[in-house]
Amino acid sequence: MATCPKCMGALTENHKCPPRIMRRITDAVSTVGVGSVSGAILALVIDEHATTALMVAAAALGAVLAVAVRQAVVGKAS
Repeated sequence: MATCPKCMGALTENHKCPPRIMRRITDAVSTVGVGSVSGAILALVIDEHATTALMVAAAALGAVLAVAVRQAVVGKAS
């Protein structure tokens, strides 16, 4: 059986190389970044004089929700 030159895995009909480490890191960082920014913006839309604690809490909640939605859509933990 042939092997993939990139990942050294079995080269079958439906072969996909596993994502590289930098790809996984950029996916995770971008998901957390988008979630935290959207959470902070939502807090500002609701209350335009939001305190720092509320902004940090909203950003953290947005990041957690974005990661949860991404894991639900992709189907596996990253």
